[in-house]
Amino acid sequence: MEQGSAREGARPAYAPGVFPHAPAERRIPEGRVPEQARGEQSRTAQSRTAQSRTEQSRTEQPRTEQPRTEHARGEHTHSEPPAPRVVRRHSVRGQILDALRAALVDGELVPGQVYSAPALGARFGVSATPVREAMQRLAVEGAVEVVPNRGFRVSERGPRELAELAEVRALIEVPVMLSLARTVPAHRWSVLRPLAEATVTAAAVGDRAAYAESDRAFHRAVLALSGNEQLVSVADELHRRSQWPLVSSPATRRADLLADASEHTALLDALIAQDLNVVQSLVREHFTGADG
Repeated sequence: MEQGSAREGARPAYAPGVFPHAPAERRIPEGRVPEQARGEQSRTAQSRTAQSRTEQSRTEQPRTEQPRTEHARGEHTHSEPPAPRVVRRHSVRGQILDALRAALVDGELVPGQVYSAPALGARFGVSATPVREAMQRLAVEGAVEVVPNRGFRVSERGPRELAELAEVRALIEVPVMLSLARTVPAHRWSVLRPLAEATVTAAAVGDRAAYAESDRAFHRAVLALSGNEQLVSVADELHRRSQWPLVSSPATRRADLLADASEHTALLDALIAQDLNVVQSLVREHFTGADG
């Protein structure tokens, strides 16, 4: 075939009027192009023209820089800071936990009684889920016990447990306060005066839950002057447990709360005066009082 093509010179690869690979019977007379062929040639030419214009347009248009998701090493980029996340200071579970703790201190949740999460949820106007989560936290703290398929039983505590808590608290807080009395200047103790007065205010109206919270806040502030966060955390947990009511204990009288609150102001006076004997006796007596 190659030799034949060379002899014929400019002869096309196929005879005029014959499509390549077409059957022999589909020969077209010379000089005539069928309508279908002309249409195909026209479409082919249009397609090539459009393709040429597109390529020319691509070369003429300025290149647009695409945003890069990564930057070269060492290149400093200024990006928009992420939108701040809205964080709620008090979740529903946290609010229910505070309410349950107040109910424990007030004696509204009776030691030995079993309470279900749905019933408490209806009481607080919430679903059972946050109540159940809060009660699980109280179970870890020892305030309640889990009763399968029923709910939570408020722990029953006797005088011996309260005495043991007072002894442990004294072992921790008395040495710390004596050390602070020797080193902390008077003006730093004076800053704690409003916290001591807050306990007196709560006691004066007989608000046992508010008194319990302000009592712990005062002790936390005193111990925080030591700079030992672990000590503050452990002492606060022991303090909280000492505030739970005993089994069949009578309601604390307002006079008892006032007497206990007055010990805070007296303790501040002794710390300012660096009277170590008075500090030691006041702290020990305070732990064995109405709320410690």
